[in-house]
Amino acid sequence: MEQKEFFQAVQPNYPVDFSAVAALIKGKYRETFARILRTAEDAAANRFAPHLRWDLEQAGRPVEFGEEIDWLYQPGEDSEFTFALNRMKFWVCMGQAYQVTGEEKYAQAFARQLCHWVDCVPREDAACEKAWRTLEAGIRMAVWSKAIGYFKGSPALTADVLERYLSSMTAHAEYIMSVWNSYHLMSSQGVMASHGLFAAGCALPPSERTGEYQREAVRRLYQEMKMQVYPDGMQWEQSPMYHNQVLRCCLDVVLRAQRAGFALPRGFEETVFRMARASLAWQKPDGCEPLVGDSEGIDQRDLMTLAEAMYHDSELKFAGYPTLDYDTLWELGAEDAAFYAGLTACQPDCRDFALGESGNFIFRSDWGEDAVWARFHCGTLGAGQGHADQLHFDIAAYGQDILTAPGRIAYGDSPSQREFRNPDVHSSILVDGGDFCLYKDSWECAKLSRAVNQHFYTDGQYGYTEGGHLGYYGRGVFVNRRMVYLKPDVFVIIDEFYASGTHQYQQFFYWGEGGTVRQEKGVTYWQGKTACASLRLISAQPMLTELRQSRAARRSNAVQENTVLETVCAGEGFVSVFTVISVDRAGAPGPLTAEKLPVRSSFKNTTFGDRQVEALRITKDRRSWVLVVAHEEYAGPTDTFCAGGCKGFGGVVVFADDETEIGAVLAR
Repeated sequence: MEQKEFFQAVQPNYPVDFSAVAALIKGKYRETFARILRTAEDAAANRFAPHLRWDLEQAGRPVEFGEEIDWLYQPGEDSEFTFALNRMKFWVCMGQAYQVTGEEKYAQAFARQLCHWVDCVPREDAACEKAWRTLEAGIRMAVWSKAIGYFKGSPALTADVLERYLSSMTAHAEYIMSVWNSYHLMSSQGVMASHGLFAAGCALPPSERTGEYQREAVRRLYQEMKMQVYPDGMQWEQSPMYHNQVLRCCLDVVLRAQRAGFALPRGFEETVFRMARASLAWQKPDGCEPLVGDSEGIDQRDLMTLAEAMYHDSELKFAGYPTLDYDTLWELGAEDAAFYAGLTACQPDCRDFALGESGNFIFRSDWGEDAVWARFHCGTLGAGQGHADQLHFDIAAYGQDILTAPGRIAYGDSPSQREFRNPDVHSSILVDGGDFCLYKDSWECAKLSRAVNQHFYTDGQYGYTEGGHLGYYGRGVFVNRRMVYLKPDVFVIIDEFYASGTHQYQQFFYWGEGGTVRQEKGVTYWQGKTACASLRLISAQPMLTELRQSRAARRSNAVQENTVLETVCAGEGFVSVFTVISVDRAGAPGPLTAEKLPVRSSFKNTTFGDRQVEALRITKDRRSWVLVVAHEEYAGPTDTFCAGGCKGFGGVVVFADDETEIGAVLAR
């Protein structure tokens, strides 16, 4: 097929005027393009190191081939380089470089590498198995169909090159059509494979068979989305990075369907919109996704920008960029860039979010870049992409991560890979030194813990969430954690252990690697460049504390040291531990005190035991609170409590400053 005939047949897939985009790129996008150009230069010279922002795996050292690429090359024991190489995302970079510079070397390299891969990596050869996982096949169909459009008009796209492209794309589509099972139904990899199949159906010359590709791809995708996406919009694998990968695929399907005039089923786009709103909910003040499960600290605002450009939701634009980012500009074109710039951005009315079905609860002091942000998790594990982070919480403030999760390291069944998933590398709790979740290998668990007792409350002054799990049910212990947010800068964590017999409890607090940690007079201090924090422990039980080194990875294969505070206490029967965390801008933390108060029964005029009701008086600067927490039912027959001169009723109640009656009831 000649080039003119090919592009006439598939014109709806390439409606963007790339010359107009290239003109804009030479202006305000020069810095981003310089990075893309380096990738294109390397790829054209057969040098590869996956490092693009949304690459599923970041490579370490670049791999430089000679005149001929070994598409199955694997450095060491990790197969991820092989997978990334066979996804060919660098072809998009070469295509964009061709559009901006007009240099034929990029088109020639694309044509050469395409033909070489088709000749050297046949699916029928068992030795090529790693290059032909359904994940790689799906990503290739999406990438190839996008990349080839950038080279329109180049003499490098000869009839022979196009025939190989069409033949291989068809072979990819037929392969994906023949493979779909329960694994694909429940996995983000299934979404990526189905996305690729739809891309092939749109990008190949129209025929009865390509129409079948489109219909079957959408049928599968809709089934996958109904199975994988919770009502709160979170993709079930409990990883914002994989959630965002699925969102990116689905947004692309919506965009391609619009261009092809393909009608998506009712509810499809609404589900995609819910996923975008979930990403907005957890977005950190710096625009990044949180390090939940197999996630990295990736700036996700480009996804919010694309979602806003498609759905015209002003709150999504607030979470995105004020103008189209580099990637979205190539997707939508110069005309849409002007339209997007004129859209209104509105700060969301809500600061706090309960993604209850997935068990993710988010609090904010505000929506500014220097806001205080926190997340608490009490939900499902999330299978292979999730971590054993039950009851883990993160805190970020004033531009820095103060308490954080470890991120992820390279895949593979290795001690390091499992290390980043285990309970004791998250700000969570262990009982008697045993894990509440046990990994058999990198993907499968021998033991899981059911999340229970989820609660959430928010208003202008306070935030509250709570959750427990049954991971230690066999040991006779129920673990429950409460988080109280005294806005804008004080958090109180209440850990409750309902137990029979005597047990030992370990808490872990993982500090952000951007600061230093010290202990002084029983208080732990974290000092960063723009933020600082202090942590105080209060319990009726003696507490042992230790600071030690751990590891975190905001990008895979980019490990940094951080510090963990580990605490140990033991007790018989019910045990509770209060943790008071204060955050401030860098410098000396604001003066904070926290002391236990006796709690009396107003009706019986007796003092409640610690296993029934406890109270703290917390003061910071000129503010003061009395926090009362009931561990058991105590009102019989019609009782109220009295603590620090404050009288009220409820499970968790806060009295601010001079309040002495009723208070704010955060939990009944």
